[in-house]
Amino acid sequence: MSITLTDQDKLTLRTAAWGAVSLMSAAGAAGSPHKAATEGSIALTSATGLVGHVLAKAPKGVKWGKTVADLADQVLPALTAAMSLLKQQAPAEADNFRRTVIVSIEAAARTHQGEPSPTMADMASKITAAVDAA
Repeated sequence: MSITLTDQDKLTLRTAAWGAVSLMSAAGAAGSPHKAATEGSIALTSATGLVGHVLAKAPKGVKWGKTVADLADQVLPALTAAMSLLKQQAPAEADNFRRTVIVSIEAAARTHQGEPSPTMADMASKITAAVDAA
């Protein structure tokens, strides 16, 4: 079965996944936000299948906002929308997308020694909840 995603569908997936990494980077600002962003991005670009093809590019033209709250207002609903979209069109890819996002936020959080900061742990929890809300 061939799955065709529209450009808008692809943008939703990219906004969700790349935005999740951006949220983790912002939550780790006291540590090393650049390292968190790098590790999370590597996880996204290492994805396979349809999800891997879509996430190989970061979203273009997305205005992320000026605050973490603005970013979360855009990204968290996009995570839920992406999962709903994939569950309808390609259930196996929905699982792939979820795993990819979870690995990317774990990679972003792992850049710190020991446990992630409470801020990063809380953000990871919010991202996971948004992914699982679909």
